[in-house]
Amino acid sequence: MDNLRLKNLPRKILIVKPSSLGDVVHSLPFLNAMKTCFPGAEIHWVIAKGLEGLLDGNPMIERLWIIHKDSWKKINNAKDTVTEIKNLFKDLKKEQFDLVIDLQGLFRSGVITKASGAPVRIGFKEAREGSRFFYTHKVAGGKDVHAVDRYLKIARFLGCDVSDFYFPFAPALSLSSLSTQNSKFNIREPYDVIVPGARWKTKRWPPGKFGELASRLPVQSVIVGSKSDKDVADEIVSLSNGKAVSLAGKTSLKELIAVMRKAKFVVSNDSGPMHIAAALGIPVYAIFGPTDPRRTGPYGEGHTIIRAEMPCAPCLKKKCDDMRCMNGLSAERVYEIIRINLSSSLRGQWLSSRSS
Repeated sequence: MDNLRLKNLPRKILIVKPSSLGDVVHSLPFLNAMKTCFPGAEIHWVIAKGLEGLLDGNPMIERLWIIHKDSWKKINNAKDTVTEIKNLFKDLKKEQFDLVIDLQGLFRSGVITKASGAPVRIGFKEAREGSRFFYTHKVAGGKDVHAVDRYLKIARFLGCDVSDFYFPFAPALSLSSLSTQNSKFNIREPYDVIVPGARWKTKRWPPGKFGELASRLPVQSVIVGSKSDKDVADEIVSLSNGKAVSLAGKTSLKELIAVMRKAKFVVSNDSGPMHIAAALGIPVYAIFGPTDPRRTGPYGEGHTIIRAEMPCAPCLKKKCDDMRCMNGLSAERVYEIIRINLSSSLRGQWLSSRSS
């Protein structure tokens, strides 16, 4: 596909990518490519309420447009939803965006893209729910492509250099400053991070196996997650022989990032926090079952995919009666993979210090 030749350099750009956590993280290299390609442009971003912590304070973003998309689905909120959407459309149009990119590809995001009134509106050919009919230009993203590379195809279509990717997070919070402010962050270093949650039940490795793994790992495990993961996290702590602590439901997104930055490694299901760790360059041991790591695995080098290698996987099913792909993976196997990798890493550090 030929690159799009813009008549003029865009003065204002809007990125429409409200959710989800992992997908927003995957969009950060696209943000970097756009800011590098169009350094004089203001970049705005439409983000869902609850995820703004990922982008708030990012120097590459001029303004966040926070939408309450979850409440839009509730009939009891219909009146407030209509008012919010009308005001959103009116205010977006006032901005006079030159270029809008819809990375979400759903009906809601397509309508927001169209409502901006921008003369150039770009999205994916494979966008769902009819959203592609709201675009002026469509880019083939592909299916068996990692989300990061898929988003960068649009940057390439705009003539941007995408040879060097980078995840531009907002300025980091300091774990030491957090520890001073709140005793819950007085975590004993070194530590690893365990992420037992996931949006689909079929993507969750059993908590009993996480607990057994935590009891064997060489450093303290810090368990993170949302409030809904609290009971699972508490179960893992109880099975860890005193080697795990839980921060599930106790961190903001910015605090979660601060905790992730100091981890020696992360053990995680296919989840949003897994992608944060990978984007920060923390080694990830990613436990996969029904989903395809080619599309949603940790991006970059230094990460390890761990699977039970069942013939039915990846099935992409959100419901399953036996979940053999997850239940068939033992804590012993996961531990051995981590142990061997850590031993190789330590040996490499020793050899490097000897030769210097």
